Amino acid sequence: MNGRLADDCFALPPGVDWTPVEVALARLREGLRPVTGIETVGLSEAAGRVLAEPVLARRDSPPAANAAVDGYAFAWEAAGAEADLPLAEGRAAAGHPWPGHLPAGEALRILTGAELPAGADTVVLEEDCRLADGRVRFPRPRKPGANRRPQGEDARHGEPVLAAGRRLRPQDLARAASVGADRLAVRQRLRVGILSTGDELLAPGTDPAQPGIFDANRPMLAALAAGWGAEVVDLGAAGDDAGAVRAALDGGAASADVLLTSGGASAGDEDHLSRLLGREGRRETWRIAVKPGRPLAMGLWQGRPVFCLPGNPVAAFVCTLIFARPALAVLAGADWPEPLAFTVPAAFAKRKKRGRREYLRARLDAAGHAEVFASEGSGRVGGLSWSEGLVELPDAGMDIAPGDPVRYLPYAGFGI
Repeated sequence: MNGRLADDCFALPPGVDWTPVEVALARLREGLRPVTGIETVGLSEAAGRVLAEPVLARRDSPPAANAAVDGYAFAWEAAGAEADLPLAEGRAAAGHPWPGHLPAGEALRILTGAELPAGADTVVLEEDCRLADGRVRFPRPRKPGANRRPQGEDARHGEPVLAAGRRLRPQDLARAASVGADRLAVRQRLRVGILSTGDELLAPGTDPAQPGIFDANRPMLAALAAGWGAEVVDLGAAGDDAGAVRAALDGGAASADVLLTSGGASAGDEDHLSRLLGREGRRETWRIAVKPGRPLAMGLWQGRPVFCLPGNPVAAFVCTLIFARPALAVLAGADWPEPLAFTVPAAFAKRKKRGRREYLRARLDAAGHAEVFASEGSGRVGGLSWSEGLVELPDAGMDIAPGDPVRYLPYAGFGI
């Protein structure tokens, strides 16, 4: 751990009633910082980890000018418009450079990736050449340097090629390896505790004749956190009992860096989570102008950040993508991620009231138009699996007709 977050890290500006989404996100971005330590791992263990220190090139890449094609190397200035050059003895191949200095007015057989010999600056493509009697004939390229990869074209010695805060993808590991890095300083995996609350919750697999609802939030939130590179700590489900909720929070503070809870974020008689945070920890109730997802609270418990998500799975899912995902990234040491978004035509009609940002479960039809789930009811969990993204509607009121441009956020842009 790098130490605790400031007690006021979730505090909103005074006098704020309904908080616009942009204000809430800006406050998160301003108030959070990495809470994970740093370790060094090999390339084979680095995929999905957050880079803690820049990766510097250990040498020029490529270390010397080399051929981009199979052909013949020569000095451009020494050849006429229609070159007819004697061939030097031998050849240059990748990993087997040709020794010595190529005399001006001679050409050398060279293969792709081979280091250009001293004295040569250009390569002519093999298919453009004719060989006869130990000589090679070809039309001279228009300018020197043709079919040559210059030294340091991809990286210069000491140049940073990957910045800290980047979550490492397979192509990033290729980049690190290409400049000679075999071990990388990365952030330790963020430990995310997942807790559900509520007497009504049943574990999936429970006798369906029992009263209550199956807990959809815990497996959903755990899968999201794991997909974002976190180490998941399952804190189970706590009933509507202050002692049980307190014990779960204590367990989470001891085993995780951050807690994601669902349910109990409002101010009702059985909302023990919100009450405990306010009385024994630190709580900020965020009345965010968003649909779905108004009951949202942020707090600290024994110095650990707690994100109190709505109990409704649809609202919990949306709030996790929009608010918790970028916050978890920063806590893990990564850069703040902006969601991928693009404009597409609507395949639906809707009259939207002003005052709240709305997120509709959506997917693209065969024509690339955004269609939305048949019901906006936040209890329709089936709409989550039906959808492939969200349509984001701004705070302003509007009438949307089919064909109107709307902002579409694919789930792939959230890393899921």
